[in-house]
Amino acid sequence: MSGLSPSLRVFRGLLKELREIHGTTYKNTLAYNYVIDQFRKNGVTGERQCRARQEALHLSQAYLCLLRSTREHLALHKLYHGKGDRGLAEMASLVGLRLPSQPGGKGWEE
Repeated sequence: MSGLSPSLRVFRGLLKELREIHGTTYKNTLAYNYVIDQFRKNGVTGERQCRARQEALHLSQAYLCLLRSTREHLALHKLYHGKGDRGLAEMASLVGLRLPSQPGGKGWEE
């Protein structure tokens, strides 16, 4: 995919994120129609509109970053907060730690 233009890479990325959010019915959403219209509108521009094209590319890259980051945040949130209350030992093991044992062979009590 390295041979693609930056605008085509962003366009494909936006469509991928919309598919992740809406599933197979993403083509029926307002967001899909808006993305298609904006990329068509800014696809071919004259020299006078070059600045607007770069601005549109920058905005689309920022929106793609927002969509990806939100999806990844929700996945991490579900992974670490989806199971309710966890014990102290289980929380420590999530970050790669072990609780020290108490003298006499007893571990940490909850």
